[in-house]
Amino acid sequence: MTDDRAAALAFIGADSCIEARLDTYVDLLARWRKATNLISESAFSQVWTRHIADSAQLLAYAPLARRWVDLGSGAGFPGMVIAIQLAEIQGVEVHCIESDQRKCAFLRAVARATAAPAHLHATRIEALDPTILRPVEAVTARALAPLPHLVNLARPWLTRGAIGIFPRGRTEVSSEPLSDASEFRLESLPSKLDRDARIVRVAVADANNLRAV
Repeated sequence: MTDDRAAALAFIGADSCIEARLDTYVDLLARWRKATNLISESAFSQVWTRHIADSAQLLAYAPLARRWVDLGSGAGFPGMVIAIQLAEIQGVEVHCIESDQRKCAFLRAVARATAAPAHLHATRIEALDPTILRPVEAVTARALAPLPHLVNLARPWLTRGAIGIFPRGRTEVSSEPLSDASEFRLESLPSKLDRDARIVRVAVADANNLRAV
């Protein structure tokens, strides 16, 4: 775990304040994980590189975005990590949508302990009125659903100018075709942690949108 933490923090390049917040997050995850089924034992042994650093890298794909929506936040990857990274920047809001009440309780505890600008919405994604979260600049989700379904869930924000940042692991993106591909522009970009993994950036099919954030 010590080596895993060191490798992740070196990759992220976090300052001492962000590092302390991430330590608090992982400590809470260690205490809550079994009772709330947050993360498996094998995954927790590499939590720093496999989850913290992998989530942290997403900021580079929408570097100016300050208002994020994280769909199906679960244990907080990537939404809570992004909120912690941006915690010292004024005006940041990261909206974490999670229907599991126990996971929401955990995320609230993390947000309080780390002073992260994360706002919890304990509901299903489809049940949330997207207009209450406007304006949103970036939408993300990790290990939630196939890409076509993710884009459909994110549509209320994507069609209003938000960028979708969706890590797809080693999934072949071309095997996840969108039925409405003409409406959106997709970029399949390499993960900075795993050269075989991809991160898909989605925007409405206007070349100017990818420069908007």
